[in-house]
Amino acid sequence: MNRTEQFRLLAKYNEWMNLKLYEAAASLPTEARKADRGAFFGSLHGTLQHIVAADTIWLRRFGSHARFADVLAECTALPQPPSLQGEEMVFEALRDRRIFLDRQILQWTDALSEDDLDQTLQYRSMNGAPGSRPVDGLLLHFFNHQTHHRGQATTLLSQAGTDVGATDLLILVADI
Repeated sequence: MNRTEQFRLLAKYNEWMNLKLYEAAASLPTEARKADRGAFFGSLHGTLQHIVAADTIWLRRFGSHARFADVLAECTALPQPPSLQGEEMVFEALRDRRIFLDRQILQWTDALSEDDLDQTLQYRSMNGAPGSRPVDGLLLHFFNHQTHHRGQATTLLSQAGTDVGATDLLILVADI
């Protein structure tokens, strides 16, 4: 499996897990989703908002690269989140944004070539500091960040009495 195939697999895993996560979250009343459970972003809802905000920030950054501008044009048209917490969204709007972002991620990773992964992305952090990294390393960070916070979200769901079920990437890895 080459790098582009690995990133496509991670994009599919990302979509699959987010669908499971939002389905489980939808089974809870609003009060339970928004209950402060002592997580870094407080509640399950706050954690989900953070993941959407961070994904939006990164997709806008990736879309600023000339090579990715067309495929990520709809993402770059989104407003810049005001913070890593994002804007306050009702759950249904947050879920719709998540579905939109996941489709954009799948579309983008389907269009990636091995040469694209060796490109360097120039960007600015949330505090305005310049950054410059290879796309493949940034994509690893992008997917790892989502996995990290989804792990927190599954814990918050468990604390609320909801089981997400199997979450292992291995489920999507084809027999070799």
